[in-house]
Amino acid sequence: MLTARKELFTSLNFLEWQDYCVSQGAKPYRGSQIFSWIYRKYAVSPQEMSDIAKDFREKLEADFDWQLPEIVQRQVSRDGTIKQLLKLSDGTLVECVLMHYDYGKSVCVSSQVGCNMGCSFCASGQLKKQRDLKSGEMMAQVLSFQRDLAMENQRISHIVVMGIGEPFDNYDEVLDFVKNANDDRGLGIGARHITISTCGIVPMIRRFANEPYQFNLAISLHAPTDALRDQIMPVNKAYPLSELMGVLDEYAALSNRRLTFEYILLKGFNDSPDCVRALAKLLRGRNAYVNLIPYNTVDNNGFQTVDYKSALQFYDAVSKAGVKCTLRQKHGEDIDAACGQLRAFVSGEMKA
Repeated sequence: MLTARKELFTSLNFLEWQDYCVSQGAKPYRGSQIFSWIYRKYAVSPQEMSDIAKDFREKLEADFDWQLPEIVQRQVSRDGTIKQLLKLSDGTLVECVLMHYDYGKSVCVSSQVGCNMGCSFCASGQLKKQRDLKSGEMMAQVLSFQRDLAMENQRISHIVVMGIGEPFDNYDEVLDFVKNANDDRGLGIGARHITISTCGIVPMIRRFANEPYQFNLAISLHAPTDALRDQIMPVNKAYPLSELMGVLDEYAALSNRRLTFEYILLKGFNDSPDCVRALAKLLRGRNAYVNLIPYNTVDNNGFQTVDYKSALQFYDAVSKAGVKCTLRQKHGEDIDAACGQLRAFVSGEMKA
């Protein structure tokens, strides 16, 4: 008979730790202490919590899983980007990435084991979803980096939920995770420094628009017409661009926030002058911003990246067409940078 797994220690938020302590006959402030030990001092064992009584530390040890995921593989790029392949308690594998920017250190977090969206250019999309991640499993990805950074008196300043999986296909757990990361009694990462990316699940965008939070929303666009988007993103057949842009207009009106779009440049597919014109037409009249991203090539899907000169020409053309945009610096080009690629190689689902 299988025994139920203990709840991961990163699963509880501030109030839930207080409630747990009260349920054990302790004062609520004990929960505050535990929360601080986890998210301010980065403890991964109750035995590190020196201001908590020994018998209560033993109770904590017995009631929760205090293991961060095992680092199966760790790749470090020449540019400092670090990709970790993590093994979760059930043996499944996910990736998380630490990127260094002028404005701080950003962690890209996975939200699912695999992904059902099936985007043809994406390594994650080739790996069918096995399950959703719990909020605590997402937080554990962040802490696996933060503990190392703390040794150098550094901290994570930004979180992007753009790793393996579609965040809005795991809406509740993702929202619990980002709210916990935002709590100023813990990690205290500002809401404007936390971004959730979606390929365009319209009902969930509408739900997100009505949430009372200031987290950023990024839309994985990658093609400016239905004809092109249908070819690479199955979600577009369920929610075509007219529906997507309609709900984004609702989001912009409710949040008074600028719309952010991710646009991966695929050589010979979405980088033509016609695409520039279509993109300008799609975004005309909207407070929108496009993040142009040179593609990290996945060997077995046929798509290729554009060279830097071509990417710069596309950027110039989009800018001249009146669309605000930036050309993102490539990160981790010399490692298995494409999302889901390292997991696929290690698990044998993709040939190196």
